[in-house]
Amino acid sequence: MAEIKVKYGREKVEVKVPDSNLINVLESKTITDEVAEEHIIKEALENPIGSRRLKEMVKKGEKICIVISDITRAWQRMSVYLPYIVEELKEAGVQDEDIIFISATGSHRNQTEEEHRMLLGDKLTERFKVIDHVSTNEEDLEYVGTTSFGTPVHINKLALKCDHIILTGAIIYHFLAGWGGGRKSILPGISGYRTIMTNHALSLSPEIGGGTKKNVKSGSIENNPIHLDMMEAAALVKPTFMFNALMGSNGKIRAAVAGDYIKAFEKGCGMVDEYDAAEIHELADIVVGSACGYPKDINLYQTSKTFFNVRETVKKGGTIIIMSQCSEGFGNEEMKDIMINYDDNSKRETSLREDYSIAKHIGYIMCEAAVNYNIILVSDMEPDILKKCNIKVVKNVDEALDIAYALSGKDAKVYVMPNGANTLPKLKRCLAPTDFCR
Repeated sequence: MAEIKVKYGREKVEVKVPDSNLINVLESKTITDEVAEEHIIKEALENPIGSRRLKEMVKKGEKICIVISDITRAWQRMSVYLPYIVEELKEAGVQDEDIIFISATGSHRNQTEEEHRMLLGDKLTERFKVIDHVSTNEEDLEYVGTTSFGTPVHINKLALKCDHIILTGAIIYHFLAGWGGGRKSILPGISGYRTIMTNHALSLSPEIGGGTKKNVKSGSIENNPIHLDMMEAAALVKPTFMFNALMGSNGKIRAAVAGDYIKAFEKGCGMVDEYDAAEIHELADIVVGSACGYPKDINLYQTSKTFFNVRETVKKGGTIIIMSQCSEGFGNEEMKDIMINYDDNSKRETSLREDYSIAKHIGYIMCEAAVNYNIILVSDMEPDILKKCNIKVVKNVDEALDIAYALSGKDAKVYVMPNGANTLPKLKRCLAPTDFCR
């Protein structure tokens, strides 16, 4: 009997699976040689990909805009790497008064002064202020062109007035754009609300009832309209330089890329795949995935990252078990509304198309998946709250596994994903068609 400890809320619980049922425990690659974050950051800045060093691209008297992520991405440890970027600018002769920090809030809320301090760190906060981008303030936006996908691109005026725009952030898997980081600092980061929603709506099939386009998913950029549209928007802005971190399972920076925002981003995506993709050779009947505990399992909205990963391991008709305490419930009212106030997916899709939002789309995708999979949520949420979505809520993983075995049989094959939010399973392609190849 395999006993795998996984995080649930602030605790760890055991997932018990008979050895004869367990295919594998899927995890990101373990960090064996931990390198100091300072060394990683300096190494990336001193060896940019596809460009000269930042200090060789700027000069005294020029205005610099550094685009940083918002508080929802505080895990990127911006306060650790931003001082090194500022030091590069200082070495080029750039003065503090010529540097502005704009937070790429996208369509998120404004932030508090304390949150700004968390982003910059104490020392940089003494020297600089953070300007929150507000996507709905049309007077603060400037139209720069329209993409081939028909997205009108409106960008923060303050950023456009600068001589150089530097993108920062982190590269991780993203359920719509394939990967986060890179061009996302522009769109949605510092784009207008209409620009953001037009871009994200490209994820839906043209015809009602078609649902989400098949290439719009984690780890997918080929023929992914969300990604391609974002790239076109970034090209209209022409960022000078990019620095993106890659995070380890220990919460620290384990690698970084810098340089040209296209070439460095491509390199970083490949590195994320190297670290966080788990190759599988068959699809399971059952998968048990942890949302990595608190705070990543604080609500169902955050848990969606786990859902998008674990579903890649299961046969249609199989069972997805997600362990997420969700102590704060849904975490988003729009997501809650689309999941519990409609009784079928056609109505949900109509609502999504009429008034698109990312939160509504996440809720819709989970309900859409419940048509093809048995979804069980191990959670503190009320047992019947997701009944209309065909998602069953139970209180412990043993109960969930009992239900799953009853559905798939006592010999059902199982994967366990202790870090479901961070690990993306990828099915190895076969030369000849089998039950396990797609």
